[in-house]
Amino acid sequence: MTSKTIAVLPGDGIGPEVLDAALPVLDALGLPLTLEHGDIGWEFWRAEGDPVPQRTWDLIGRSDAVLLGATTSMPGREALACLEPGLRESAGPYVSPIIQLRQRLDLFANLRPVENHLGGTPYRFCVVRENTEGLYAGLDWDRVPDELWPLVADHPNARRSGPDGTTASVRMLTSHGLDRILRYAFDHARAHGHTRVTLADKPNVLRRSSAYTRERLEEIAAGYPEIEYEILNVDAVALWMVRRPERFGVIVAENMFGDILSDLGAGVMGGLGLAPSANIGAGGNYFEPVHGSAPAIAGTGRANPLAAFLTIALMLEHLGFADEAGELRTSVAHVTRRRDRLTYDLGGTATTGECAAAVLDACRAVPRAHTAAVVTVGDELLRAALDDTNAGEASRRLAARGVPVRIRHTVADDEAAIADAVRASIGRDDVVVVLGGLGPTSDDVTRAGVARALGRPLEHREEAWRGVVERLTRFGVAVHEDNRRQALFPEGAHLLPNTGGTAWGCRLDVQDTTVVMLPGPPRECLPMLDTVLGDGLGHLPRPDAVTTVFRRTLGIIEADAAAAVDALVREQGLTVRPAYRWHYPYVDVRVDCPPDAAEELAKRLDSALAEYVVTDRDRTAVQELAALLDARGLELDVEDTVTAGRFTADLAAARESETAATASAPGARLAVTLEGTWDGGGGPELYTGTVRLRCTVRTGAGAGTDAGSGEHTRELTIPNRGPEVAAYASQFTAWTIARTLTEETA
Repeated sequence: MTSKTIAVLPGDGIGPEVLDAALPVLDALGLPLTLEHGDIGWEFWRAEGDPVPQRTWDLIGRSDAVLLGATTSMPGREALACLEPGLRESAGPYVSPIIQLRQRLDLFANLRPVENHLGGTPYRFCVVRENTEGLYAGLDWDRVPDELWPLVADHPNARRSGPDGTTASVRMLTSHGLDRILRYAFDHARAHGHTRVTLADKPNVLRRSSAYTRERLEEIAAGYPEIEYEILNVDAVALWMVRRPERFGVIVAENMFGDILSDLGAGVMGGLGLAPSANIGAGGNYFEPVHGSAPAIAGTGRANPLAAFLTIALMLEHLGFADEAGELRTSVAHVTRRRDRLTYDLGGTATTGECAAAVLDACRAVPRAHTAAVVTVGDELLRAALDDTNAGEASRRLAARGVPVRIRHTVADDEAAIADAVRASIGRDDVVVVLGGLGPTSDDVTRAGVARALGRPLEHREEAWRGVVERLTRFGVAVHEDNRRQALFPEGAHLLPNTGGTAWGCRLDVQDTTVVMLPGPPRECLPMLDTVLGDGLGHLPRPDAVTTVFRRTLGIIEADAAAAVDALVREQGLTVRPAYRWHYPYVDVRVDCPPDAAEELAKRLDSALAEYVVTDRDRTAVQELAALLDARGLELDVEDTVTAGRFTADLAAARESETAATASAPGARLAVTLEGTWDGGGGPELYTGTVRLRCTVRTGAGAGTDAGSGEHTRELTIPNRGPEVAAYASQFTAWTIARTLTEETA
């Protein structure tokens, strides 16, 4: 593979920091590129009187591509005032580095891709802006020149104002400029699979120049018969870019219209922090994130590096590294759609470096967690007229397949609500399962909602229709015209036959997300889902083997448990995320980790949480005590002034449920005392303040305990928050007795 040279011009403001964060991706991708850094920007204007020194032009001349961070520009008067005093007489007028690059290298095409990186309705288009003429051609006067006055003098406002009170700018369009930008737009469409080129102009107002532009468009388009073309008013293009961005492929426009539309495109996809650009011409190129130098946030670590990554992807594609460019764009999409390491402008809290590290991790194929979403549809579910059992069953099946559910939605039979729920997970979750609303009646709108979310039309599928007719006929049911609704599916869907009913399902793959649409009856949809999960998710790897380390704790709050466990996981170098569940009075800790790390993690957890661990099984302290008492043939004499008999009743119920075969003959007895001290003005029936629980277990010789004879006491102070304190005290008592019997004291 031939090595390429990249001229890296960091510039000023946030330019250097976003490039520093993004450039390591070239090493991660293993590309044969040589980077040479050069000087450009405001500091070189101030110190040398030239923002693009000759040495930089020399570097550009021997490079295959130019990667620009960002540059700061100011009006001429302010720029002159910032010069070193000795340079103010000799320096020429300040000209923006961007203008210098475009003019000297004849960079006529500005390319601004617009793509849905944040998930939702998929779209992918680009704005191609002409750089050298149009209203930005420089034909702009602060008063109308004498030579131009006869052309404008007939305008009533010009007659009233006179030449000295009238300014003018000329929109210059040439066959040379139009032909090459239009040809570039069609070539780009052909190379990137776009089927439509839209010329954004103003033909209803700029009638003559737009008519000439149309002539050039028609002539150039004749050489690309497979690509549809159109000319639309620029204001209509702006509207539909926002409302239906998926309708566009390549939008081409003269300089000013392209300038406006390209920034609108950045807004459509989430902001300038996601906007890359390329400037291409016969004499060279440069690639630049669109966000500019943003001096207000320079050095704060808040700059978004994603536009720099996407700009590098554009550059790589230009240099012939299309596969690596696609891999980089995919990595950015994973980061934006997971939303866990985004900068402030995209609603996150990550620093520039943290966000960049997420992209690098994705490029290095660092394993990431796969997620799913479940959408159940039906007014009866929202009214609780039916239990939403499908959501739970689907979640269990997905988790078993290694794709745990991140979010569940229950929505009404409403097309817009269904579309919103599905759209929110496109590109973000690996699997979206939509259940219900596929019947033949007019209130079944799931098909339309899913199609709307995907930006695809519904189409009749004859195979499904034959299946509907065959099943209805087999059971002697009349076939109504309304049944044809059950043969409608989003365009391009892979059909899923329903062996238990008439409504077939389907699956579609879009933006790395598999959308599965299934009927509502559990006996129909769940077997269909099993088939999809067993055979139809080949794009997802089988989950790695894991071992679950589980500990149930008592007497520690969730935040304290999480702080201790999170620290242990980090110390052990694991990338797993522990799960915590608070269910009064317990905090459960669950860590799914690689099997070879489980034993060490369990030891560390038991050491760190020794005072609080009740069991490593999904059992209560009362259940554990019941099994222990039965196994050792022990009985209790209980003096309880706190739970009003709750502990004795809980233990009796637990002992009844234990297997009788494991019980020993009754033997020794233990004396147990449970006392409470109320502080803060509360009491057994006045719930405020705290209660200090004190459990004493008295053992004697022959009691069959590991702790030997004697008196063993534990205390615990808890909020006196309500009647449920009795349940807490019951579990605390059981825990104390069990620890005494097994000598598991702290």
